[in-house]
Order: sequence, then C-alpha cells, then structure tokens
Amino acid sequence: MEQQVNILVVEDDNDINQLLCKIIKRSNYFPQPAYSGTEALIYLEKQDWDLVLLDLMLPGMSGEEVLTKITSQSTVPVIIISAKGKQQSKINSLRAGADDYITKPFDIEEVSARIDSHLRRYKRTSEPPDRKELTHKDIVVDLEAKTVWVNGTELTLTVREYSILVLLMSSPKKVFTKSNLFESVWNEQFHGDDNTVNVHMSNLRTKLSKANPEEEYIETIWGMGYRIKS
Repeated sequence: MEQQVNILVVEDDNDINQLLCKIIKRSNYFPQPAYSGTEALIYLEKQDWDLVLLDLMLPGMSGEEVLTKITSQSTVPVIIISAKGKQQSKINSLRAGADDYITKPFDIEEVSARIDSHLRRYKRTSEPPDRKELTHKDIVVDLEAKTVWVNGTELTLTVREYSILVLLMSSPKKVFTKSNLFESVWNEQFHGDDNTVNVHMSNLRTKLSKANPEEEYIETIWGMGYRIKS
C-alpha cells in the first residue's frame, strides 16, 4: 500500500485555497488548508509534510517569515504561489530556500505538473547504490539519514542544495554544467535560464563556507560549470 502524500496549502484567499486543494485531490494527494502563517506553523509542528504550497501575502506573519522558519527546520519542498510577480521577489524566495515559484494567476495544469515533479524528486533516491556515506575533506553526507556535516557542524540544506551537493560529491572529478545540474536536480529540460541554478549554488556555497571559512569545497570552471574542489 502506497504511503499517503500530505501537502500543506498556505493561502489566505478561501477560493484560491480550495482550488489548490481540488487540484491536489485530483492527483490523489491529501491537502491540508491553512489560512495564515501562524496556522501553517502549527500544522508543520504536528506532522511531517511531503510538500508545502505557500502564498507570500498572508495576514499577520508574512509568507517570507514562514518560508524562513520552514527551511531552518525541514527539507520539505516549498513551492511559492504568489501575486508578487517581480523578478526580485522570485530571487529572494529562492535564496531563502524555496524550491519553485509560480506567479498568480496560475494555470491549473502547470500547478499540478509542478507538484508531481517536485514530489518525484523529493522521494526519488538518486544516491549511488550500496553507499551509505559520501565524504570529501571534512564534509560527511549520510545518505540514509540525508544529513550533511561540515567540520563537525550539521548543515540545514534545502532539498535542492542537498541534491546538488550529493551529485557533485558522487562524481568528484566531473565538471557539471548548469544544464547538467538543472536537468539532474530539477528533472526538467534546461532552457538557458541559469538564475535558478546560480541562486541555489550560491546558497550552498555560503552554508559550506560558514561551517568552515578556511576551506573551499566547490570550484567554478569558467565557461564550463562546477565540480568538487580537490
């Protein structure tokens, strides 16, 4: 019997919330509506979630604040669905740990497809077979627990950041282009917009550097891509 897939829908507009819940139910997933940031955090504390759909303009606690709390405590994928259509808002959300950003008004089929895509990536085990641990310098990745330790400090990574690090460490001599990274981690065709890869790579590098400022773990091969620095 397949495990139930639970999705938290954080949206204060009742009509939009109910529409998103219908989209989720249509795919045989189980939605839980929340109409404020405070209510969302209560649900997040009560159980584990497979995905969060998050509006940014919420009453009281903002969606940005909710996103920060989620990413500091969990690796659950977060898809922002917001009327804030400016590029800077998208960039800020991705830097804060969001995994995707959909602008309102949205297309129902696109939302459904993105939910399916993120759930597949979240549950897919992409780690090398018969390996329980990856190590490089003072990085230790526990592939079973999906935890990352650097210089004795446990890092809190988003799903994308973790997947990028595992991919690079799995093939330490390989140079990964932005297209390689996007298509492997996001499981979608790369169309030349490298901003998403850049933001997540920057976030990952910042977290690694904070754990050990004396070490450099990922190097940029100009004109080609990225690889683990030997």
